[in-house]
Amino acid sequence: MTVTDHSTAPTTVTMTVNGRRVDAHVEPRRTLSDFLRRDCALAGVHVGCEHGVCGACTVTLDGRTARSCCTLAVQADGAEIETVESLANGPELDPLQEAFRRHHGLQCGFCTPGMLLTVRELLAANPDPTDEEIRAGISGNLCRCTGYQFIVDAVRDAAAVLRAGGSR
Repeated sequence: MTVTDHSTAPTTVTMTVNGRRVDAHVEPRRTLSDFLRRDCALAGVHVGCEHGVCGACTVTLDGRTARSCCTLAVQADGAEIETVESLANGPELDPLQEAFRRHHGLQCGFCTPGMLLTVRELLAANPDPTDEEIRAGISGNLCRCTGYQFIVDAVRDAAAVLRAGGSR
């Protein structure tokens, strides 16, 4: 008698990634970050701590930010995923990206994709945050380069652009 271990057998998943339907076979233990980076070729999903602490792997999962290193790809079956690659419209940067560029809110860039998606969620909930609210909103995303002030400046600027009707 042969016993088959179904816990590691590939599972079919279907999800929408950055507006595009993706069907794939994944091992149940494969993380969403690995799936997005390797199977979908989305290098903007960064993997730092692999424990959900640093925020570099942040994506949007059904409209809410999520740590893709702590989420299994099979858990995202049927979900809508957005990564940092969804922000720009071709060569035209999103107002958040433009503000980060203008205010030097990135240096090495490793935290930037997760930071941008976190800030997008923050500004959707609070279009006119104070500096303290911005700092609280990004507190789950670690940055080793900027000291955060340039990021706060960029968020404040992007919020003003978006409130004035800047596109997103």
